[in-house]
Amino acid sequence: MTGEPQDDCLFCKIVAGQIPATIVRETETTVAFRDINPQAPTHVLVIPKAHYRDGAALASGAPELAADVLRETQAVADEEKLDSYRIVFNTGTGAGQTVWHTHAHVLGGRGLEWPPG
Repeated sequence: MTGEPQDDCLFCKIVAGQIPATIVRETETTVAFRDINPQAPTHVLVIPKAHYRDGAALASGAPELAADVLRETQAVADEEKLDSYRIVFNTGTGAGQTVWHTHAHVLGGRGLEWPPG
């Protein structure tokens, strides 16, 4: 069920402390941790503790939680001392989503070209 922990979800297991991660921030509703395959000098994932499949499901099902995730991306950028950074939500396999628990990538610390991809 949406919002409930999923037994087969990697990020739900990180939230539950069953799988280790390098946590950089945690709030009542979110967890931020370093990506294990960083694509930039700073690459942190910010996730809601509640399970939502992707950013669209989060925004429609829990807009206040979506706002919490976005607020935390700014807090991560501030702590990492990033003056420029990118926030990415991949939605679907064609966009590169590989974990079906919504997550925002905070990328920075190098030039980020446009268009991405």
